[in-house]
Amino acid sequence: MENSPWEALFFSDIGLLSLFTIGFVLVMAVYIFLFVRRNVMNAVDPDTIQQKDQHTPQHS
Repeated sequence: MENSPWEALFFSDIGLLSLFTIGFVLVMAVYIFLFVRRNVMNAVDPDTIQQKDQHTPQHS
């Protein structure tokens, strides 16, 4: 009985679990990449915040 790696990956229980794990890790990596990219694009420079604070009048 010949059992190729492709058959082991797609038709055995452990192969299907491995395939699911690989897919899950890839989806998670894409999500983390998009999350970080979105937050970096929306990040505010700390120097800009300090300059705004200096020019805003303080109410007491």
